[in-house]
Amino acid sequence: MADLNTLNTSEVGWRFDNSYVKLQKTLFSYQKPVPVRAPSMAILNDRLAESLGLNVSALSNQERADIFAGNIIPEGASPIAQAYAGHQFGNFTMLGDGRAVLIGEHLTPSGTRVDIQLKGSGQTQFSRRGDGRAALGPMLREYIISEAMHALNIPTTRSLAVVATGEPVIREALQPGAILTRVAASHIRVGTFQYVAALNDVLVLKALADYTIDRHYPELDQTGGIYPAFLAAMMERQAALIVKWQQVGFIHGVMNTDNMAISGETIDYGPCAFMDIYDPETVFSSIDRNGRYAYGNQPQIAQWNIARFAEAILPLLHSDQDHAISIAEETINRFPDIFKQHWLIGMRAKLGLFNEEAEDSMLAESLLAWMQEHQADYTNTFRALSADKRPQLNDGVLIDWHARWQARLARQEIPKYEVYRSMKLHSPAIIPRNHRVEEVLEAAVERDDLSVMHRLLAAINNPFEERDEYDYYSLPPAKNVQKYQTYCGT
Repeated sequence: MADLNTLNTSEVGWRFDNSYVKLQKTLFSYQKPVPVRAPSMAILNDRLAESLGLNVSALSNQERADIFAGNIIPEGASPIAQAYAGHQFGNFTMLGDGRAVLIGEHLTPSGTRVDIQLKGSGQTQFSRRGDGRAALGPMLREYIISEAMHALNIPTTRSLAVVATGEPVIREALQPGAILTRVAASHIRVGTFQYVAALNDVLVLKALADYTIDRHYPELDQTGGIYPAFLAAMMERQAALIVKWQQVGFIHGVMNTDNMAISGETIDYGPCAFMDIYDPETVFSSIDRNGRYAYGNQPQIAQWNIARFAEAILPLLHSDQDHAISIAEETINRFPDIFKQHWLIGMRAKLGLFNEEAEDSMLAESLLAWMQEHQADYTNTFRALSADKRPQLNDGVLIDWHARWQARLARQEIPKYEVYRSMKLHSPAIIPRNHRVEEVLEAAVERDDLSVMHRLLAAINNPFEERDEYDYYSLPPAKNVQKYQTYCGT
């Protein structure tokens, strides 16, 4: 382990400015990461480090490992574990960072404030009976999926590094331990507000809301009141985010209220996965036995989560509870229309439609219905259309749909090359398909081989490009492959 007294971590470029710790102590506890015996770097996101203004080349490999394992706390950091609550599969629970430590808030060269968090960094006061650790496989999975989401232009937390701890963790069996360094706009969640609401402390609730608005929604129009505007703006961001998920076939897998970030970023990549065959009932998570968080349910669950947020901030919406409830209901009831607006914008982009016609929704929905009936690959179907290739099936319904779509394109008088070029920017050729991710994890965990991961990352970092060397990653799994399942990793 490197000696903290001889390592000047300021040379790395950390610029910590920790504002969350200035809030009431009930929102967090000071908590240092629990040191690990033999940390070693598994992977470092050099491009992200550069964008954060970090000069990791100033460190030796061992110094990097010690910092990203939490064995060394950078100068200016103020490590904490955050308190929050959450509805987990509909059941309310008081929670908190049970295996994560927020090292501090770093200011990037552009002045953007981001959280630097270590996930898998040991027990905290919120761990309950958990060991506070993480396994290598799930941390590499989060690295892959979060970086893929970023490349797909979907708001997301980022992955800066994964460190192998040199210590085993016990899950279904012994697994190699790891710590992920996660970068986020913040880790303030719907569940954070639920936690404060459960304490019945309006002063803390107001302080948290004011802080969150200042950090994430400084542009709010306060004409109708700052807190109703906060609720409406937060809902708008969530609707836009879920649409982006839907339109690349992403399934979060565990949309508990503690996994919905107020910033509008995708957070907490546990049993997530991308859909191959289009089916709204698709579920991958082993713990989602009733399909609560199935692909097709994600919009409704987002609305349900936002309703829980509204309940938490009711005292801020209006001093009269009945009036506050009326404000909340009026706002939340607009969610389906807002979602549909964003969904139509996204679908028009995927279908190359530059203007609006009344039948556009039906055009998109009828294509999805055909895809579901014929078990078509979601990603490859849209990509084929962007290349003016009709899916290879001599089917009358599809032939009719294709003719209607071509007629619709002709009415907008946009050159075909421009239509297809635009479509390619909204329908990826490559997603991190589940069977390819599993190849990566098997190689890394079983054979200590990260080369497979680096090849996949190279492909998913350019998801809208078609290259011969990436064809391997666009192939769906064989039809006879066993139904895929994902696991939470806790």
